[in-house]
Amino acid sequence: MLSGTFKAIPNTAGVGNIEYSLRLVDKTSTSCYVSGIPTGTLLDKHGKALPTHISYAGPATAMPSMKITITPGEAAKATVRFSPDVPGTGEPATKACEQTAYKLRVTPTGGGTTNAPISPPTPVCEKGSLYFVTAFTR
Repeated sequence: MLSGTFKAIPNTAGVGNIEYSLRLVDKTSTSCYVSGIPTGTLLDKHGKALPTHISYAGPATAMPSMKITITPGEAAKATVRFSPDVPGTGEPATKACEQTAYKLRVTPTGGGTTNAPISPPTPVCEKGSLYFVTAFTR
């Protein structure tokens, strides 16, 4: 059982994009693990899935698959960059590019899912493109 947060990193907004930090904390009494890059789905206020596309920060051939063990109370983290306000092809230019996302449903490699509240809630432009995603670390 993991709990998660997905929060804006202060002073990272600029040139139409921002960085958020994803943290997953082990809430059990036994260790668990995650590996690779986070996978998941953006959710609206009511838990409905929104368009989501996740891309690794490096070349696909170098995508890490190292197992990160999380002991009870510890966290694994990843960094995500995306555009909250620069519309992509086919998105409106006069209003929000996409619906506001309130949670990120994360599906770690080790199994299970957890909904990480997004703070602050935000639209994710380019049809939910979360890019420059780093692999999990401790």
